[in-house]
Amino acid sequence: MTEIMVIQGREIRGADIARIQRLMVDNPQWCRTRLSQELCEEWNWRNALGRPKDMAARTLLLKLERGGWLQLPPRRSHSGSRQRRRIPAPPAHATDPIVGALRELRPLSVNVVVPSTLAERWFDGLLCEYHYLGHRTTVGENLRYLISDRCGRPLACLLFGAAAWKCADRDAFIGWERTTRERNLQRLTNNTRFLLLPWVRVPHLASHVLGLISRRIRGDWQAKYGHPVHALETFVDRSRFKGTCYQAANWLRLGETRGRTRNDRDRSIQASVKDVYLYPLVKDFREALCDDHP
Repeated sequence: MTEIMVIQGREIRGADIARIQRLMVDNPQWCRTRLSQELCEEWNWRNALGRPKDMAARTLLLKLERGGWLQLPPRRSHSGSRQRRRIPAPPAHATDPIVGALRELRPLSVNVVVPSTLAERWFDGLLCEYHYLGHRTTVGENLRYLISDRCGRPLACLLFGAAAWKCADRDAFIGWERTTRERNLQRLTNNTRFLLLPWVRVPHLASHVLGLISRRIRGDWQAKYGHPVHALETFVDRSRFKGTCYQAANWLRLGETRGRTRNDRDRSIQASVKDVYLYPLVKDFREALCDDHP
């Protein structure tokens, strides 16, 4: 291998692949997790808070395996520590209609969901039960928000996670070429879930919630991960939704997807066409997202 690949924002050379292969030969008892942890240590691969980028390393290994560069150890049984977490039901809750004017619910409470708390049980359980895509677990950098009214009644859940790896209309709008995108992708976050509970019917609530989040998410992300995000993105399934709340909250519609998924290497998987939206969090978002040293 003579060329340089960029995977998970890191340059990978032939010597790196040879080192990974040597680690597996010398340590046949290692599992995939142990291998990714060792790579983080050897490469001093850490996030802005100094924590090992273990999830990025695991993803990098998977991409190398899919590309035919190496063969990873077999996955361990689901009975082990990597067993998928079962989402518990949310606490018992009323589903009486919440209607009326937005002013009657304010001030709203915007809570960042912390692991192993009652808020996490509410968040995970509500998303799993009421969102049409369901919910399993969250990996990588992400923020979860639980929105309640002034009486403490849950109204909405929002999940922000990893940005889409590629999106032609988004990348053209920002001015991203491949290497620039790979270097700065973590400075963009995707609103992958937005659930307004089905018994909540309050005009303008959804766009108001988006406004509340947009004014604080940079600070929340900085506090959790040691770096900011400069813009938000989302993909709206046009067969189900019109994207009205995003438009009302001044998100920019950039175009539409091509009806493919990230795993559609043979161009044979048909997926719903989605409208692409972006919300800049800073005035100079293009410069921030194209910076050589974000």
